[in-house]
Amino acid sequence: MSRLFAAASIAAVSLFAGSALAQEKLTIGTEGAYPPFNVLESNGNLTGFDIDIAKALCDEMKVTCTFVTNDWDGIIPALQSKKFDAIIASMSITPERMQQVAFSKKYYNTPPAVAVPKDSPLKDATAASLKGKTLGAQGSTTHSNYTEKHFPDSELKLYPTSDEYKLDLTNGRIDGVVDDIVVLSEWVKSEAGNCCKILAPLPVDAEINGEGAGIAVRKDETALADKFTAAIAAIRANGKYAEINKKYFDFDVYGDK
Repeated sequence: MSRLFAAASIAAVSLFAGSALAQEKLTIGTEGAYPPFNVLESNGNLTGFDIDIAKALCDEMKVTCTFVTNDWDGIIPALQSKKFDAIIASMSITPERMQQVAFSKKYYNTPPAVAVPKDSPLKDATAASLKGKTLGAQGSTTHSNYTEKHFPDSELKLYPTSDEYKLDLTNGRIDGVVDDIVVLSEWVKSEAGNCCKILAPLPVDAEINGEGAGIAVRKDETALADKFTAAIAAIRANGKYAEINKKYFDFDVYGDK
């Protein structure tokens, strides 16, 4: 082996060893404020579908994972500044976000919906019906973008987390909210959300809603994204995904194949 080749090989190994892909430990960033997908409980524990899926993927990849929470509106900059190695937080794979990060393939895909108070006079979720109404959505999400585009004659009120819009809807300060249908459905079935109902699911806008929720990594770490994709396929095949899915839902949240 020539000295030049040996030096190049050592450099390549050193570069690979410094990447997230080569690590035996990964730090996962999540929000912790998006039930039933990710929730930071009062005792400090993180629970939810995202968290259980993340743990299953880490086991499949044979890496040790730790979790940190981050406010949603700063979660991509935190990934880029290496606060964590991947985002597993129900982040939709969209063209806009793919300019900033790389994604695995989806690990679930559900449509948006509108929820309103039970005594709302609204009969459907068309732009005409919602004209002049105040709609809430979490800021910096596909749902706020969807509302802005598809309900231009409604007033859009943005919130830092879903908890705040739920409180305003419960107290009659807004007319409706737009979010993932699973998030809204689970909420209205709970004691806290018994004030409200699902008005209607909304048609998916591929440009805004994207291809489903994926795992985001830094733009130059596509190999790590591919490793997550392979792990998603593996837990779908070996039954672990179905086990986790059954814990939270009575339908396959993965969506269309």
